[in-house]
Amino acid sequence: MRIIIIGAGEVGFHIAQRLAVENKEVVVVDKSAEALRKIAETSDVQTVQGSGSSPEVLEDAGIVEADILLAVTDSDEINLIACFFANLLSPNVTKLARIRGGIYTNYGHLLTSKEVGITKIINPDEEVVNSILRLMSVPGAVEINEFAGGKIRLIGMNLPDESPVVGSKLLDLRNKIGDDLRIVIAALVREDKLIIPSGLDEIRKGDVVYFACDIREQEDILERLGVSTEPVREVLIVGGGNIGYKLAKALDNKYYHTRILENRQKRCEFLSERLDRPIVLMGDSTDQDILREENIQDMDMVMAVTGDEETNILTCLLAKSLGAKSTVTRVNNFGYMPLIEPIGIDYLVCPRLSAINSLLHYIRRGRVISSVSIKGEEAEALEAIAHEDSPIVGKAIKDLDFPRGCLVLCFQRGDEVVIPRGDTVIRPKDQLLIISTRQNIPKVEKVLTTKVEFF
Repeated sequence: MRIIIIGAGEVGFHIAQRLAVENKEVVVVDKSAEALRKIAETSDVQTVQGSGSSPEVLEDAGIVEADILLAVTDSDEINLIACFFANLLSPNVTKLARIRGGIYTNYGHLLTSKEVGITKIINPDEEVVNSILRLMSVPGAVEINEFAGGKIRLIGMNLPDESPVVGSKLLDLRNKIGDDLRIVIAALVREDKLIIPSGLDEIRKGDVVYFACDIREQEDILERLGVSTEPVREVLIVGGGNIGYKLAKALDNKYYHTRILENRQKRCEFLSERLDRPIVLMGDSTDQDILREENIQDMDMVMAVTGDEETNILTCLLAKSLGAKSTVTRVNNFGYMPLIEPIGIDYLVCPRLSAINSLLHYIRRGRVISSVSIKGEEAEALEAIAHEDSPIVGKAIKDLDFPRGCLVLCFQRGDEVVIPRGDTVIRPKDQLLIISTRQNIPKVEKVLTTKVEFF
């Protein structure tokens, strides 16, 4: 598979690295010789210096022979022009564009029309908003991912020390919380190390526990795990840009008491005209007096989503020191990510990382539904349909020849979500969800073989 990436920034750099290790033919286009040198030194990729919006440069990159074009520069206009010329030069190539501006995303139906030919628009701001909304739905969760059209959730939690399952082996889990709830422990994070566990592994104090469950049983499972889930009601959004506005719009209802703090007068006027219930405030989020005036100590969640990550980090630290229950910060710099939790901020969201995950999902055409980053380690979730002639059909889960570090979390059988036991037998047309450490993905695919159709 030949993939052309327009843009060697953070998004292009990380996607190129991920695809290069999968032995895909990757070509990176950028105007910056320094950016191309950096990516060539760290990954086995080809580089072409020039503007991705130039038809000549696209031809030099091999657009006619390419399977996929990723336009992921920081400029919406360059990404759009690159896709436009790629469509003229090679109409059958799959074209994915990272587009953020509302002046374009509001006309997505035109951009994906036959005339323009963009296959998929990736809007990282929307992905960030969705991530925050999922976190709000399970207070205290470290991370939440959804599968099977939202029917299944993979939730990461710091369990309280008094949880009934702390100190228990996984094979005893059902005895501790009851046999009537369907749950499978997908991963443990212990001292920054990722463990894909077996039944003999034990849940210890301080572990971050990732579990998969039917979303309809989520509340009961959390209760039996000893997790207190007080609902989020009082919310402060810091920053009224694209993400802040989209988030406030999503929370514009009777359930939430939402305030949005913005330091630009014109933007405040824009927000006031378009929002109904949220209260729009003008001021500096790093001013402690303003935070105290807004009773920051009563806030269930403070979300700092301005375009300045230093301001976001400082705002969250101030809010936390003044009594806010939880904080979310938006960061773009990958180098800041390992620092967020140690300094006391509860959650981070990253538009660039959201864009990478969305693009990888689409590139793999359904093989990888999500890239789950856990404490710097990486696991990936794969979905596949087992056909009647597949060698895994008729086998029990425990008899599948998966390497250690791989686990069948659950599968969808018709309209039913099945959380399997070791003796659960795979039937034709079952839709499997498998979690695996990234280095074991090729081994998992080998077990599934080409007889399993990915979707």
